Amino acid sequence: MLHHLSLGVRDLAAAGAFYDAALGALGYRRVFEDDTAIGYGLVDDEDMLCLKLRDDAAAPGPGFHLAFSAPTRTAVQDFHRAALQAGGQDNGPAGLRPDYGDRYYAAFVIDPDGHRIEAVTKQVQP
Repeated sequence: MLHHLSLGVRDLAAAGAFYDAALGALGYRRVFEDDTAIGYGLVDDEDMLCLKLRDDAAAPGPGFHLAFSAPTRTAVQDFHRAALQAGGQDNGPAGLRPDYGDRYYAAFVIDPDGHRIEAVTKQVQP
């Protein structure tokens, strides 16, 4: 359904460093970049998430967040740790979320621009 999502960021270098760490823990990488944007995904020139440099960027309000698919529970833990080390704010440590399902394992952070992001897996294995 979705081709990609774009997030406005005020500091492209800082946002890039944050998403390199956080998304790198999930197996995603930079697939393109220029002076005003960085794209993340799995295949060169096919971004699924694009960071766009905007002086007046502001995160969406309450109720909005992005959930990234993680291959394993260990990847969710790595995402959370890497995101915090790269300047993110904790919004919920890695763990089971029984309100969302018996196998819903997720971690939540807020990026340096205030975007709420999550890594989630429903895999049972670590």
